[in-house]
Amino acid sequence: MAAAYTPAVSGSGLKAGVQRLGGHLAGMVMPNIGAFIAWGLVTALFIPTGWLPNKHFGELVDPTITYLLPILIGYTGGRMVHGQRGAVVGAVATMGVVVGSKIPMFLGAMIVGPFAAYLLKKVDGYIQERTRTGFEMLVDNFTAGIVGGAVAVFGVWGVGPIVRQVTKGAGSGVEWLIHHHLLPLASVLIEPAKVLFLNNAVNHGVLAPLGFAEAAKDGRSILFMLESNPGPGLGVLLAYLLFGPRSLRPSVPAAIIIHFLGGIHEIYFPYILMKPRLILAAIAGGAAGIATFMATDAGLVATPSPGSIFAYVAETPKHGWVGVYLGILIAAAVSFAVGAALLGFGRFAEKKPDEAGAEAPGGGTSETAAEDPAGAAPEDPAGGAGAPAARETASPSPQEA
Repeated sequence: MAAAYTPAVSGSGLKAGVQRLGGHLAGMVMPNIGAFIAWGLVTALFIPTGWLPNKHFGELVDPTITYLLPILIGYTGGRMVHGQRGAVVGAVATMGVVVGSKIPMFLGAMIVGPFAAYLLKKVDGYIQERTRTGFEMLVDNFTAGIVGGAVAVFGVWGVGPIVRQVTKGAGSGVEWLIHHHLLPLASVLIEPAKVLFLNNAVNHGVLAPLGFAEAAKDGRSILFMLESNPGPGLGVLLAYLLFGPRSLRPSVPAAIIIHFLGGIHEIYFPYILMKPRLILAAIAGGAAGIATFMATDAGLVATPSPGSIFAYVAETPKHGWVGVYLGILIAAAVSFAVGAALLGFGRFAEKKPDEAGAEAPGGGTSETAAEDPAGAAPEDPAGGAGAPAARETASPSPQEA
């Protein structure tokens, strides 16, 4: 499934490992991008600060991001490893990490979904030849239930606390940078934390309380803009729109609208997970935006929630327009420039498959064959890559999972 979104990786080493990890993350997230868009639309429309505030419809927002989206990711990750049986235990295991944490557990779903499926695959391989005829269904159901339930309990007990510690560590790092007047470097921590869906924890758990204390004294605070700046995400999405894989470009305009106008930044995180090197573009754009805010003494009067350009308009103090919007513009321009360079200015997406093969001597990897629709497996109506038989063939090995 991951092969539809990222190039096949051969060889070993750090670069190949990062590429392989990015491929698996993309394979779990990108097939579910429609669910992310649906959640983004509902959020942008019906939350209290949305376009059409509606308390009843707004009740869809929290359960969707807390339960549905992580479970979909865990389900897809399990299916990549061990087909439909792996998908089922991946979803059950993800429920454990969802219950064990108070934040959206996307990272936990990416861990326990494939892990539970891998365990079940090993168990199936061991008992398949030892099961008596007539007991196959009974054994299959009980092994899936036992493995899924055990990993779910482990998720509540182990994975949730680990993610909480990661969140606490990211918040402490950001606070240290603030106190040492090194705010542009905060992007080195904030942007990766955002992509791991820890954005709300960093923003509302660390930056917002400090920002409100500063705003009470000065009438505005730059801290409200460190995480919520829509510029870096806009730049990354524009780079994808112009230079990204052609098979993904049609989904980008809707993501731009939801991100920049609706303020739902989670919509662009899967695009970075698909090509992890693009986190450098987000970091560069975020640092450039923060430096601009500092140089112009910009700040907001409160947290823009969600991080929409319209929320920025509502929270910008009088006579503070230039610095705020210059920072957003520069952040978008820098992240776009860096992202376009990291995407090769479209040359990977535009070359033909036969040219791609010529570019990978000595067993190297090429990004063309997987990114060119002509060289990628066709997608089935359910969102998978290729026919079921092809999907099983392309499933990652246990070592890669």
